[in-house]
Amino acid sequence: MQSAYAERFEREMGCTETEWLMWLPAAIGAHPWKREENSATVDLSPGSLRLDWRAGEPRVIALVRLPRLHVSFCFAGRDADQRLVFMKRFDLYMQRGGG
Repeated sequence: MQSAYAERFEREMGCTETEWLMWLPAAIGAHPWKREENSATVDLSPGSLRLDWRAGEPRVIALVRLPRLHVSFCFAGRDADQRLVFMKRFDLYMQRGGG
């Protein structure tokens, strides 16, 4: 996890759009949100978060093909501490891996 989050940033997620949309409600918690075609707006009262995404070419490692989703985050009306609190939860819920 990061120690700070800019108002605008981009990420490459290792998932399909279908997986992203299944995980998103838990990641944003009780905040209301509205989905459009390849975007969503999360009401963070005060402020908001605009998410835009697009599918990328899969990452290929030998015979393994991993999906990629390019996601942009744009916060409005949230200070650095509020962004950090929101993104800590968001990242925890979006984290995938084994071990």
